[in-house]
Amino acid sequence: MTAKSNCDGCRDGAGFDLPIIMAFQPVVDANAGTVFAHEALVRGAAGEGAGFILSQVSETNRYAFDQLCRVTAIEQAAALNMAADGASLSINFLPNAVYEPRACIRLTLAAAMRTGFPLNRIIFEFTEVERLDTDHILHILRSYRAMGFQTAIDDFGAGYAGLGLLSKFQPDLVKLDMDLIRDIDTSTVKQTIVRSTLDMLRDLGVTPICEGVETIAEYQVLRELGVDLMQGYLLAKPALDALATPVWPGREAVRAKAG
Repeated sequence: MTAKSNCDGCRDGAGFDLPIIMAFQPVVDANAGTVFAHEALVRGAAGEGAGFILSQVSETNRYAFDQLCRVTAIEQAAALNMAADGASLSINFLPNAVYEPRACIRLTLAAAMRTGFPLNRIIFEFTEVERLDTDHILHILRSYRAMGFQTAIDDFGAGYAGLGLLSKFQPDLVKLDMDLIRDIDTSTVKQTIVRSTLDMLRDLGVTPICEGVETIAEYQVLRELGVDLMQGYLLAKPALDALATPVWPGREAVRAKAG
């Protein structure tokens, strides 16, 4: 597929005919007691899970799918007044569905301008679900940063590039893979790995997010390790076309500190 045909395939989002909607799951700042961001998670129009939607994505429609997800996320986030309290919108993107960042960003920019959603409140995060061209990823991330977006690497520690990519580009945010978080309260090995990773990210000026937090014990260990930003079912499940209200472990302590 040529660059010309790629552009034709993604410019207006046509080509992915299955209707979608977004569910939003918050990333909380446990120290401040606020919502840092909401991650947009694709769902079917009737609430079908992401797996069902992603199973319909192919080589021929992935460009249109990627564009449709971006525009849908921004439109819904704006309608829900997401940015009013200072929260950002985190959008997952497919690196292989971006052939040239500045060309493929046109619909995103148009949606943000049309809805009034601030560009500096948009986070683009990607997960390496397949082996990718590192130079291509770096070009995308650097271009997005230059345009004023925030950038994030998702599932850090589970992808192909990992430290190699981080050595060449330091994103605003890195989300630690949930497998490192699961049962961290009972695993001294995981605690050592996460502690070292957090120290490295902070030295690089990268803000860590720990995702997949499901128990009070996991939450408490992460707080002891100095983690502020977290995401997971303990705090809030994804809400379909709505902004979920987080549950705050130790909220009294947060209120006492704030007061």
